[in-house]
Amino acid sequence: MIENSGLSGRVSYAVANPRTGEILESFQPDTPLPPASVAKAITAAYALEHLGPKHRFQTRVIATGPIQNGILQGDLIFAGGGDPTLDTDDLASIAANLKASGLREVRGDFLVWGGAVPYAPEIDSSQPDHVGYNPALSGLSLNYNRVYFEWTKASSGWGVTMDARSERYRPEVQVATMSVVQRKVPVYTYASKNGRDSWTVASGALGNKGARWLPVRKPDIYVGQVFRTFARSHGIVLKTEKAVQSLPKGQPLVIHNSAPLDEILRGMLKYSTNLTAELVGMAATRARLGRPVEMRGSAKEMSRWAAQRHGMTNTKLVDHSGLGDRSRVSARDMARLLVAAHKSTELTKLLKKIPLRDANGRIDKSHPVSVHAKTGTLNFVSSLAGFARRGNGPDLAFVIFTADQPRRAALFPAERERPKGARTWNKRSKTLQQKLIERWTQHYRT
Repeated sequence: MIENSGLSGRVSYAVANPRTGEILESFQPDTPLPPASVAKAITAAYALEHLGPKHRFQTRVIATGPIQNGILQGDLIFAGGGDPTLDTDDLASIAANLKASGLREVRGDFLVWGGAVPYAPEIDSSQPDHVGYNPALSGLSLNYNRVYFEWTKASSGWGVTMDARSERYRPEVQVATMSVVQRKVPVYTYASKNGRDSWTVASGALGNKGARWLPVRKPDIYVGQVFRTFARSHGIVLKTEKAVQSLPKGQPLVIHNSAPLDEILRGMLKYSTNLTAELVGMAATRARLGRPVEMRGSAKEMSRWAAQRHGMTNTKLVDHSGLGDRSRVSARDMARLLVAAHKSTELTKLLKKIPLRDANGRIDKSHPVSVHAKTGTLNFVSSLAGFARRGNGPDLAFVIFTADQPRRAALFPAERERPKGARTWNKRSKTLQQKLIERWTQHYRT
């Protein structure tokens, strides 16, 4: 089946009885390959153990001085707690609650603090500058640290906006700017100028209208600008936000709690959000070690935990999301984690249902095999790991890693968004994955 798939590169898999841990079938199971977003399943297990399924991230608005007759004689601090799901609607709610607390004027400065998580300008430096799935990391995040760029062609050029939109609001921001430049390539350029994310886009790449999410590199200021807009709508005028490295002491005026961790992880596994994986992973490491650790060090600590807790000695991770292609996991290692997860059920109930397809490539809702798993996709890397069963048969734990690393390594960063041949390669990998699962659930049905 592997030979006939037409798939270049390497294939590794392992199938296990999740009740006993016995490996039923394998092919090169000890070959470490890039896991892509399958790494997020490891991160989820790591976070569940160290934070607990009902952990909530807190975002606070803090006053550093006394409040008299609604006037704060001190600074107002917007302090992040590493909530990966904070969005524009949440900021609107926090501003309304601040007004309800009785505050109407701030005499001091408006400070923003994101130091709960060590700052990183991006997750993976090998990605194109403009991809929204590779944003900055901070204890303050908004809309997964993305800004919405929209353009419309006019008679004298293009009208462009940059905003922090949600379903209810569209506050414009100044922390990110866009200029349309007369050229064909590169499509986007990025530079940090005067405390802002300064973007240019090639006019030759724009149609009459369109939009896309771009990554934010200055998340603390981004959050501050949007919150200041909402505060002003409630009559609370704040000075221009200033980012601070240390958190001053003060009295919380508003505390915003995130959804429980298990709900956050369910969304992360469903939509494969990289920022969520990184912030959750670093929060777990902070709980494990009692101190914040930057992303690479935290990923190394998670790898150490995987080896100690589950015997995953062929697992070396460079991040918590799988975006970096230098991470390595073996199929046998991943199968060990799945066997442990099957016994505790905390992770298994969060996995996404993966639809299988008919002979024409259409989703087959009546397919006798059900799969709950985590997918992983990079250019010329495709992975799948989880559980499958046929009808009322037993669960099987399975891991499939496929990767053409030389072909991926030959790509220039600018090619990595839509490289030639990647879609065909990925389709062949997914076809092979389904055929293997169908074989296993039939062959090991008892």
